[in-house]
Amino acid sequence: MKKVTFIHAADLHLDSPMVGLKHLPEPIFKRIKESTFVALKKLTQSALEKKVDFVILAGDLFDGEDRSLRAQSRLRTEMLRLEAKGIPVYVVHGNHDHLGGTWVNLDMPANVHVFSSDVEVKTLTTKSGIAVNFYGFSYLQRHVYDRKIDHYLRQEGADFHIGILHGNEGQNKMHGNYAPFYLKELLDKQFNYWALGHIHKRTILSEHPLIVYPGNIQGRNKKETGMKGFYHVSLTELDDKLEFVESSDVIWDEAVIDAKGAKSFQDVLQLCHVAINEYRRNNAGTLLTLHLNNIHIEDSSERRVLDGELVELLQEEERDEESFVWIVDLTVQEELSIDKDRLKNENGFYQELLETAEGLHPEQALAALYEHSLGRKYLSPLSTEDQQQLLEKAENLLIKLLIQS
Repeated sequence: MKKVTFIHAADLHLDSPMVGLKHLPEPIFKRIKESTFVALKKLTQSALEKKVDFVILAGDLFDGEDRSLRAQSRLRTEMLRLEAKGIPVYVVHGNHDHLGGTWVNLDMPANVHVFSSDVEVKTLTTKSGIAVNFYGFSYLQRHVYDRKIDHYLRQEGADFHIGILHGNEGQNKMHGNYAPFYLKELLDKQFNYWALGHIHKRTILSEHPLIVYPGNIQGRNKKETGMKGFYHVSLTELDDKLEFVESSDVIWDEAVIDAKGAKSFQDVLQLCHVAINEYRRNNAGTLLTLHLNNIHIEDSSERRVLDGELVELLQEEERDEESFVWIVDLTVQEELSIDKDRLKNENGFYQELLETAEGLHPEQALAALYEHSLGRKYLSPLSTEDQQQLLEKAENLLIKLLIQS
């Protein structure tokens, strides 16, 4: 029975600057800076241990168009390890590491096959005699809005056909709509596998055939939560198999603590310790955003320390931990019971305020943020759920401030 096995990874973002984390203790910051390279080593080690036929890297290998020498050198070292065992690597470059950038170039070994800016076909005959056609292209510049999918044309003569595409599925409004495509278009190509990149959240768009976003190999901010990694894939004439392989050395996560019933600072501290130990992982660091909800401490001096000293105390205990859980952000929400129906009935002002808030469409309410030049430049698109949650938080905060004033 004909069979191929391979590693599919994407969005390595090697040498990512990890913006906003320089205030961390030096050992932890150094580990975070190294995390993309540690993930890369896990990828190549997995390819060697599983003795795969080839490796696919579906775009954004580097974090920026300048491709630092450090990142190129580390990648080259790992590619040489694969070359020594006869494992070829098929690469497309994406919007972050496009071909139009400026960098001091380090040549990759001969086993690394990079696709040009036009959709092209590369053919491999594996050690077991299986013929594989790879279809793909690399970005020529950062913004590619062309429908490159139209140029993916199946060429007969191979046992397996694999499309490599760094782009955005048409239904996804959360990311830059680069090299857009629709799921049906991929299905119509009748390929055996689609190795996608660009979306950092692990997603399987189709199981027959497999159409897969593996996500990135290492989270880089608090929006990229959970364990990251890549897929070990097996394709045969009868069935296909996916195995997710974890690669994150540092994991971003988020915890919500319901502190209702906590009467003192000591009670809150104990709840935080319990949460931290729940998120501690062997041989991995964790960067945790912690939300303390429904806080009600009557002692004003104990309430004040929640805003600063609590975080400092929790961080101090993690400085020398190998499997650290470092609190990168903490929010404190005091217990506030808001009966909106009662407020409407008792006060005409609140009735008008709440009815106005309920009538707002999330996109309309947040439009001013994205119309501002800085907003357009730095704000990422929000999902409908995130927009609604933001409006609800704003509404509750406003009511709280009005009630307490």
